[in-house]
Amino acid sequence: MNFNRVNNLTGWIVCLIACLVYILTAEAGGSLWDCGEFVSSCFKLQIPHPPGAPLFVLLGRIFIVLFGDDPLTAAKGVNMMNAIASGFTILFLFWTITHFARKIVQRGKEELSGANLFAIMSAGVVGALAYTFSDSFWYSAVEGEVYALSSFFTALVFWAILKWEHAADEDPHADKWIIFIFFMMGLSIGVHLLNLLTIPAIVMVYYFKRYKPTGWGTFLAFVAGCVITGLVQVVVIQYSIKLAGKFDIWFVNGFSLPFFSGFTFFFVLLTILVAVGLRIAKKRKSHFLYLGLWCFTFMLLGYSTYLTTMIRSSANPGVDMFNVDNPNALVGYLGREQYGDFPLVKGQVFTASPVEYKETGMKYTKGENKYIEIGQDVKPVYAEEDQMFFPRVWDASNDQGHADFYRDWLNLEQGEKPTMADNIKWFVSYQNNFMYLRYFMWNFSGKQNDIQGFGNARDGNWITGIPFVDNAMLGDQSKMPDALKENKANNKLFMLPFILGLLGLFYHYSKRKEDFLVNLLLFFFTGFAIVVYLNQAGNQPRERDYAYVGSFYAFAVWIGLGVLQIREWLSRKIALPTAGYASALVCLLAVPVLMGFQEWDDHDRSKKQLARDLARNYLESCAPNAILFTFGDNDTYPLWYAQEVEGIRPDVRVINNSLLGIDWYINQLRYKVNNSNPIDVIFSADQIQGRNRDYIVYNAKQGVPQDAYFDLKDFLKNVIASDDPTYKVALQSGERINFFPVRKFKVPVDINKVRGNNTVNANDSVMAEMRFEIPAERNVLMKNDLAVLAIIAANQWDRPIYFTSPYGELGFGNYLRKDGLTYRLVPVANNTTLNTEWMMDKLLNKFTSGNADKPGVYFDEENRRHLNTIRLAYAELGGQLADMNRKEEANKILNKGDALMLESNMPYGMPSTVRGYPHNLVSMRFLEAALKAGNKELSAKVSASLRKDLEQQMRYYSALPESKQMSLMREMQFAQQLMQMQNELEKQYSAGTKPPSPEGGQVITNDSAK
Repeated sequence: MNFNRVNNLTGWIVCLIACLVYILTAEAGGSLWDCGEFVSSCFKLQIPHPPGAPLFVLLGRIFIVLFGDDPLTAAKGVNMMNAIASGFTILFLFWTITHFARKIVQRGKEELSGANLFAIMSAGVVGALAYTFSDSFWYSAVEGEVYALSSFFTALVFWAILKWEHAADEDPHADKWIIFIFFMMGLSIGVHLLNLLTIPAIVMVYYFKRYKPTGWGTFLAFVAGCVITGLVQVVVIQYSIKLAGKFDIWFVNGFSLPFFSGFTFFFVLLTILVAVGLRIAKKRKSHFLYLGLWCFTFMLLGYSTYLTTMIRSSANPGVDMFNVDNPNALVGYLGREQYGDFPLVKGQVFTASPVEYKETGMKYTKGENKYIEIGQDVKPVYAEEDQMFFPRVWDASNDQGHADFYRDWLNLEQGEKPTMADNIKWFVSYQNNFMYLRYFMWNFSGKQNDIQGFGNARDGNWITGIPFVDNAMLGDQSKMPDALKENKANNKLFMLPFILGLLGLFYHYSKRKEDFLVNLLLFFFTGFAIVVYLNQAGNQPRERDYAYVGSFYAFAVWIGLGVLQIREWLSRKIALPTAGYASALVCLLAVPVLMGFQEWDDHDRSKKQLARDLARNYLESCAPNAILFTFGDNDTYPLWYAQEVEGIRPDVRVINNSLLGIDWYINQLRYKVNNSNPIDVIFSADQIQGRNRDYIVYNAKQGVPQDAYFDLKDFLKNVIASDDPTYKVALQSGERINFFPVRKFKVPVDINKVRGNNTVNANDSVMAEMRFEIPAERNVLMKNDLAVLAIIAANQWDRPIYFTSPYGELGFGNYLRKDGLTYRLVPVANNTTLNTEWMMDKLLNKFTSGNADKPGVYFDEENRRHLNTIRLAYAELGGQLADMNRKEEANKILNKGDALMLESNMPYGMPSTVRGYPHNLVSMRFLEAALKAGNKELSAKVSASLRKDLEQQMRYYSALPESKQMSLMREMQFAQQLMQMQNELEKQYSAGTKPPSPEGGQVITNDSAK
C-alpha cells in the first residue's frame, strides 16, 4: 500500500472531522473579550489594539464576504474562518505525528507492511483527535480571536520543516521549504508572534539532517536557534520598522519631503542591499548567506501586511487603535508602547518606587506637514537595593490588585519587601504551577469547573476524575455543591491523555532521541519559555491557557506516539497485527473519544448570543445621542461590535475610560463616528499631546479657599489647561506639571434645558448646579480623569452622559441614576434610585439574554457574570415597583427576568468567586423582590435553589481539611451571611414585616468586589 496515498487520505478525513466539530460548536455570533474588537476590525477593515493583526483582519474580511457580507453573519464568518483554520491545524498535526511515527516504525527504505502502516495511521489519528478535543485549543477554535489562526501557522511551519527533512537528500531544491517557512512566519506576524517560537526546533531539524550530531554541535545548534529567534524578534520585527521610522523623520523634517518618503527610501535601499548580497553570495557560492538573505526577504514580504494598517488608519475608521497613520506611529504600535514595559533579566520588585526618571529619546507625532517633537520618552529608574535579577514579583499597580495578590500569595505584610526566595516561590508556584501546569492538566487530566481559580480547593483546579486522588488533593469532591459537580466544565479525563502522552514521550526518547529533542524544544519554547517571557503578575482578569496551546500541540505528538508504545507492549503477548488493532481501539476510546464526550457540552457555543445581546442592553439603556463611558473589555468590545457590525444604536458614542489616558484617543473624540456627533473635550490637541497633562497633583494653594465650589469648565480651561508657571508645581525630578489647588467643583444647570430634553423626570427636584468633591484619597488625577471631567463640563447637559458602572472615582457618584444597565448623570442630588418608567420599557421590550431562555445553552463564568448583571436589573426594578405598591407591574418584571434565564442554564443557587457581583447575592436580591411583590411561586423557586446551594456549600466547607478551609474562609463567611439573610427575609416577610435589604451591611458589593 502506498504510504503517501494512505497518509493523505487519512489526514484529510481527520481534518474533516475536526472541521465539522468546530463548525458545529462555533459561537453563533460575537464572543466576549477581544472578539468583538476583532470582528469589528474585520468587518470594516479597522485597526485593533497593538501590536495589531492585519493579516487576520484581511482574511476575516474575505470570510465575511463569503458569508454574504451581511452584518448578521459577519461574526459567524470570522468564527468559521477560525474553525476551518483549526481543522487544518489538526491536519498538519496528523502529518507531523505520522512523520515521526514512520521514522520509528520503518527501517531504512524497506516497504511498510500493512500492520506497520496501520500503526502509523492510528498514532496520527489518536494524537490529532486528542488535540482536536483538548480544552484550550477547542476554546479558541470556535470564536473570532487570533489564536486559532496563529496555531494554524505554527502547525504549518513545523510540518514544513519535516517536509524539508524528508526531501532534503533527494530534492536539490528542497531548501525552498525553508524559504516557504520564513514567508509563512512573516505572514504569521500579521496574526500573532507565537509562530516564531518554532525556530529553535526548526534549526535542530536542519542540524540533525545536514550534520553528524555531537554533544557540542547540538548545543551550538540550540544556541543558534535561540539567536535566530531573537534576531527575528528584535531586528526584523522591531529594528527594521524603527529604522524606517527614523528615515521618515529625517526625510520629512530634514528635506521637507512628504510623509512616507523616508520609509519608502529605507525599504528601497534595503532591497538594493539584499540584491547585492544575493549576487555576492551566489558568486562566492556562500550557501548560508544566499539562503539567509532569501529567508529574510520573504519574511519581510510576509510582514508587509502591516502596510494595510497605516493605509486604513489614514481613513480614520471608527475603531482606530493607536492612530497608526504614519511610519513613526507604527513603531509605537508594534512595540506596544501604550501597555508599558516589564522587566525580564533585572528589574524592580513590586514594593519599589522610582527614584528618578531617565530620558531615553525624543518622541515625535505627526503634524500637518512634518513630525513634531512632543518631549523626551522617560523610563523609571529604581534604587539598586530595590532591584533583583530575574524579577518575577515586579508589578506594583493595584488597578487589578497585583500588589495585594503578591502579598496574599507569598504571605507578606504590608510594606514588607520580597526576597529572592519569595521571587522564586512566585515563579515556581504561581507562574509555572498555577498559570501553566494547571492549564496543562486541564487539557490532559481533567478540569474541576469553569470558575476562575485563586488557588483554593473549590475553583478552577485540575482534577483526575479518580476519587481518592482528587480527594487527597482538593478535599472530598463528592460533597461539592451540585451546581459545581454538575458544572458542564467539570471534565473527568482520568489522566488517560496525560499518561498516554508520557508513554509516548519516553518511547520517542528511547527510539529517536534526535526527533525527541526537536519536539521537546517545541514543547519547551511554547510552554515554559512563554512563562518566563510573559512574567505574569497576579490576579489576571481572565484565565490565560490560550497562550500555551503550542505546548499542548507538542504534547499531542507524544499522545499519538504513545499508541506505538502500547502496541509494542501488546505485541509481546499477541500477534503484531492484532496488537496494532487493539492498541488503536483502546487508545482511541480512552483518549479522544472520552475527551470529546466529556468536553462537548462546555465547548458547544452554537446557540449562544450573549455578547451581542449584552451590548444591545447597554446601548438601549441610553437615550438618543448619548455618551457612554465604559471600563473594561467586556463592556467595551461587544458594544463596538454591536455598533460597527450590526448597526445597533450607532448614535451612542462609546468611550473607553482606560484609553482616555492617551492623546490619540482623546483626539478621536473630536470627529464624528457613525451617527455620533463630535465631542468637545475642552483641551486642545497640543495641551494633551504626548506626556502633557498625563497627570496632575493636588497642591492646596495659599489664598485659594478650600470650602468654595469652583466652576468646573472655567477651572479646566484657565487653570489645568494653562501654561502659566503659577499653575505649575516642580516635581523631585525637576519637571514642572499642572496641579489642582481645590477639590470642590460645580457644574451649572439650566433647569429648563434639562427638563426639556428629558435629562430629569417631571417630579425630580432639580439643582441649580451640580456640586461634587474630588475624594480626599485622590491626590493625583490622571489624563483620563481630566478627560471625563472635561467632557462633563463642556457638555452643558446637551447630550445624555452614562457610565456602565456606578462610577464614584471623581466624587459625583451620588448624581448617577440607574437607567437599565447604565447609570446616567443627572443634576438631582442623591439620586441613586432607578429611573422606573424608563427601565420598565427597556426591561420589558428591549432586553434579551443571549438565548439563556433556550434549553441546553452553556454559559461559562464570565458569561454568567454578565447574565447576573441583567438579572440584577430585574431584581432592582421589581423591588422598587413593589415598594411603590405597584405589585402587578413588579411581578410582570420579575416573571420576565425569570423567563429570560432557564434554571438549567443559569441557576439561582450557584457558588461563585467575588469577582464582580457575587452570584448568590444577586439571587438574594431577586428573592427579596419576589417576596415584596407577593409572588409566592417565584419566591419559592428562588428560595429552594438558594437554600439548597448554600447548605451544600456549608457541608462542603465543613468537610474540608482545616488548611483548605483557610483559603476558602471568605467564601465560608459569605455563605453563612447569606443563609442568615435568607432566613431573616423569609421569616419577616411571612410575618408581614419588611426586613432590611440584602444589600445592607454587606462586606461585598459590586464596587468593592471589582
